[in-house]
Amino acid sequence: MDMPNPTPFPAPAQDLRLVITDMDGTLLDRDGNIPSQLWPLLETMRDRGIAFVPASGRQCTTLSTMFHSHLQGMPIIAENGTYVVRDGVDISSSIISPSLAHEVITGVRQLRDESRDVGLVAATKSIAYLERGDEPFVSHVATYYHSHKVVKDLTEYTDDVIKLSIYDFGEASDVTYPTMRRVAPEHQVILATPNWVDIMNPGVNKGSAVEAVQRDLGATADQTAIFGDFLNDLEMMPLAKWSFAMANGHPDIVKASKYIAPPNTERGVITVLAALLGVNVPAT
Repeated sequence: MDMPNPTPFPAPAQDLRLVITDMDGTLLDRDGNIPSQLWPLLETMRDRGIAFVPASGRQCTTLSTMFHSHLQGMPIIAENGTYVVRDGVDISSSIISPSLAHEVITGVRQLRDESRDVGLVAATKSIAYLERGDEPFVSHVATYYHSHKVVKDLTEYTDDVIKLSIYDFGEASDVTYPTMRRVAPEHQVILATPNWVDIMNPGVNKGSAVEAVQRDLGATADQTAIFGDFLNDLEMMPLAKWSFAMANGHPDIVKASKYIAPPNTERGVITVLAALLGVNVPAT
């Protein structure tokens, strides 16, 4: 399928106060790295009083490491919106009930008994617990959860869970996603990427997290720019005057956004952000 072309947008932006971007498939390049051109743009934003916020399914510890040199004053939307923090102070968080966690653990174990190549991550604010300890799974999880621990029985670690995430080495939409929809019908069950399924409390998502950040900073939708690419970004898009889907993003995100940015493989966020700020794209 051909990618849609990037669309024109009014630039430079007037009264921009808040920039929120997804990470994987949006800000990060094809190798999962932050483009080096972002750092001088963050300095420009800080000088102008514009807040920059990463919004990701990744762990807060992981995001803090990635932005360690620019953390002061930076809100972080972690775990797909279940945990929002700024300067070590919680802005919002949502704990999943242990009973639901137990049901999901049982459901994932059954999938594995049926030879589905899946593994479960039980994420708390500070650490993620894994029951599956083989190298391929742990290595993949470590990319998103720098702070993690393999345990013998996940049911003993369900008191402070904010998100349950299942990684499927196949296509999660085939079996794992519909199975988890049946296991947790009253909860948020989202296809975060083609391989990840996330389970959170009802009403908790990146959109609710964006609203919490806007309240905390006193910023409005008319002062906000948002970038996203996949279904876990869907609730964010109506909350910004400048909403950008990546050209290589999911069709539903493209439909929900006002504008289309170049793909992440072409540093689309960098290109658009520089234009919004009215500056040249920094040299590499």
